[in-house]
Amino acid sequence: MWAKVSRKIWKWRGIWLTAPSVAGIVLLLRLSGSLQLYELMAFDQFFRLRPREIPDSRIVIVAISEPDLRKLRRWPTNDAVLAKLLKKIRKQKPAVIGLDLNRNFPIEPGHRDLVKVFKTTPTLIGIEKRSRQEDDDDAFIDPPPVLKKLDQVASNDIVMDQDGKVRRALLYWASSDGKISQECLGLRLALDYLSAQNIFPKTESGSGYLKLGKTVFPNFKSNDGSYVRANTSGYQIMLNYRGPAKTFRTVSLTDVLKDKIPGKLMRDRIVLIGPTAYSITDRYHTPYSGNSLTTPETMAGVEIHANVTSQILSAALEDRSGIRVWSDEQEIAWILLWCWFGAILGWVARSPRWIVKAVIIATGSLLAGCYLAFLVGWWIPVVPAALVFIACASFGTSYMAYIERDERQTIMSIFGRHVTSEIAKTIWRDRDQLLQQGRLPGRRMTATVLFTDLEDFTTISEQTDPEILMSWLNEYMEAMAQIVLDKGGVVDKFIGDSIMAVFGVPIARTSQKDIAQDAYQAVDCAIEMAKMLESLNHQWQSQGRPTTHMRVGISTGLVVAGSLGGNQRLDYTIIGDSVNVAARLESYDKSIGAGICRILINETTYELIQEHFPIQFIANVQLKGREQPTEIYQVFLKSFESDTTK
Repeated sequence: MWAKVSRKIWKWRGIWLTAPSVAGIVLLLRLSGSLQLYELMAFDQFFRLRPREIPDSRIVIVAISEPDLRKLRRWPTNDAVLAKLLKKIRKQKPAVIGLDLNRNFPIEPGHRDLVKVFKTTPTLIGIEKRSRQEDDDDAFIDPPPVLKKLDQVASNDIVMDQDGKVRRALLYWASSDGKISQECLGLRLALDYLSAQNIFPKTESGSGYLKLGKTVFPNFKSNDGSYVRANTSGYQIMLNYRGPAKTFRTVSLTDVLKDKIPGKLMRDRIVLIGPTAYSITDRYHTPYSGNSLTTPETMAGVEIHANVTSQILSAALEDRSGIRVWSDEQEIAWILLWCWFGAILGWVARSPRWIVKAVIIATGSLLAGCYLAFLVGWWIPVVPAALVFIACASFGTSYMAYIERDERQTIMSIFGRHVTSEIAKTIWRDRDQLLQQGRLPGRRMTATVLFTDLEDFTTISEQTDPEILMSWLNEYMEAMAQIVLDKGGVVDKFIGDSIMAVFGVPIARTSQKDIAQDAYQAVDCAIEMAKMLESLNHQWQSQGRPTTHMRVGISTGLVVAGSLGGNQRLDYTIIGDSVNVAARLESYDKSIGAGICRILINETTYELIQEHFPIQFIANVQLKGREQPTEIYQVFLKSFESDTTK
């Protein structure tokens, strides 16, 4: 068992070494951030493929669109228009109003009226833009002073990734020293709405994370998901959009001012006021923007804040899942799993046609699985898993093809043309058992050995031109070797005019029936050789070339079969007492004749084939080189001789 396992380990050595290396390279690429863009692209694609959710009816957006700007004929709009708008909205008794407009200085006319509206609207939340760096004056915009005094202000800062897309949301703004000091607009609107339902923010014990109801909002970490060393200032979460732009119920500023909206549209709802016009630079790229280089879709800032508010409300009230990620250890294990899966698939499939199909199916399954996980809120690494899988599967296939090509070359160099195609297929099928480190190790097995030799070959050699002799001998050898192959034997070697063949190798026989069949095939092969020699003699005689007779020795018994030689040349051969016995039987007492071919067999062969051929006991003698006596039997060619006399 251990030897078999060791052979497998040795054969798989390339995979054992390369699969971890491929995984290591991909993990290093991921750690360096080289795969971040591609992983984020896959993340975005999942958003675009995801079915649209039902719009959140708790939120209404009052949009300042391009048609509104054409009617206002100025931007920013004056305070009188804004005061009128807020009065119209307040009249419908919304739960909370979010004013996503910068109003840190008067825009006459109407400023005094606007201040009065600010003071008398406790449900109104204004905005300020906080600077990431406190000395960066261009990034800081003050809130309306009145709302600041009333503590009705939130930050409207938005976090963008390196590619300019918004995939995360700020819940709390943090100063440059890392101190969290203020809610952001989306959270503040949600908290005010939830407070009316007696749901207040808490801190989860042990983690310090924000908790609303039963839902905990884990703080985004710099390496969450596919991110690498991302900006984590403030309190961030992954933004789980409800859909692309224009997902929420939206009415125009003009329609509100002209009372063209239902009278209870905004009652007990969250109302967000903000620009959606493309001419106002408050639009952002999101996962729904796609990867177009021309005019990708953008989303207004007010819609992004609406998505943040909706995500918090849905999580606190309806347990809607956010975007969750695995730990680093789980992601590494996931990538390694696909690495080994690819390596094993490459070894199992082997055929390039099947590996392509298998890779397509498995990669499709990976994408589908990650997409289904995304539908329930899990962001699972798909790009690095696909990379290691495809790379390891491709390498595994290439490596196994190389190994198989090397093994095939080794087997063919060992056996050459000395086996039939059926035996070659069997050898190739069982190569894992046969080959060890590029050679066939010696194996004990029971086989039947056949030796042939030509009578008076020395005399024929002296009397025949060398070129004619070589042609004559090759014709004989080719015919006899073909008979061996046809009978399922293996041509072991040619020794001058002698042929050594073996039946029952290289695949060991395990049953007595198979061993007997090998012995039968060997004797039947000798008889067919005699028939062939008779035919060749007639042909040679007509051509004026020498004719001859042959002797055959056959022995069944234990042998050791394997490859013999060095790195430059390996030959498959067998050694053992049965080989010596067959050779001695062939050369035993040349005075015993039997016409065209004399066939002598040992006792074991006789016991296996006695019912199929006419056989006679010859003697019990001690053959040269053996201490134990050997019973010798002769197989007669009566049926053959009778056929030739007709």
